[in-house]
Amino acid sequence: MTQALPSTLIVIPCLNEAAHIGALLGQLCPAAARLGARIVVADGGSTDGTLAIVEQVAAKDPRVVLLHNKRRIQSAAINLAVGTFGEGAEYLIRIDAHGGYPDDYCDRLLEEALATSADSVVVSMLTSGSGAVQKSVAAAQNSKLGTGGSKHRHLSAGEWVDHGHHALMRISAFGAVGGYDETFSHNEDAELDYRLRRAGYRIWMSGKTQMIYYPRASLKGLYFQYLGYGRGRAKNVLKHRVIPKVRQMVPLAVLPVVLLAAFSFVHWIAAVPLLVWASVCLGYGLVTAIRQRNADIALAGVSAMVMHFGWSVGFWLQLLGLGARRGVA
Repeated sequence: MTQALPSTLIVIPCLNEAAHIGALLGQLCPAAARLGARIVVADGGSTDGTLAIVEQVAAKDPRVVLLHNKRRIQSAAINLAVGTFGEGAEYLIRIDAHGGYPDDYCDRLLEEALATSADSVVVSMLTSGSGAVQKSVAAAQNSKLGTGGSKHRHLSAGEWVDHGHHALMRISAFGAVGGYDETFSHNEDAELDYRLRRAGYRIWMSGKTQMIYYPRASLKGLYFQYLGYGRGRAKNVLKHRVIPKVRQMVPLAVLPVVLLAAFSFVHWIAAVPLLVWASVCLGYGLVTAIRQRNADIALAGVSAMVMHFGWSVGFWLQLLGLGARRGVA
């Protein structure tokens, strides 16, 4: 006799994703039918036609539900969806609207959750882009220079980890630690993972599936994204009194290095750290482009510099209590 699958809630936090949401729902609906799952699109106030697309799909498939997220941010979207529709469901699957997924993504997540008895299954996040800027950003985000060797930025063979890109979670564990902290607009996943681990829950990084992330298509958008990431990491440090990892402390020095260079008129040596950082980043981009014979990614070093600088500025602003929090990622 075939064992019944655990009930599952698939949640998509969403804001102005008309270019992606239709295709994403078209891909997820067959998976929801196989798993007996409900799909909740928690929309933060889209104005680009996203709502109409979701409503059209929901009219044809009763498994799809549109939920209005007045707080806009992703942490609030997941909490609202679980609070509204999570009763009776065993697992939560989080899907980012601005991403790509294998057709069997949800199946593999559930399969690994059952096989490992993990309380959370996270995935590797590989970045892919089109166009010169987006390809360069993707190259930077897939590299150790851009991400410091973060495990979830590279393919995994399956392992127990402290943190990864959120994919599946046992709803009882999610509720036991209080869900996402809605004061976080960025880094809410790492903050929740810290509380999960502290409460004794286990996190497994999938070796059977992964997701594709489509990065910002402009350096301005990339800067503000990483400004938010830096703020989120600093909030995490302040809330839990934890010391940043070495890979996080290195880009933390970027803002001081840039400020120090402003005093190069006093002595040229003040500009040396900035020149070293810029040379490493720009050299990385050129070497990568030559090795891969792909001129489109020559700006990967510039993208890495924007990421480092935005993250460093955001961290220091939050640490010093300066400036207002920016909107949604």
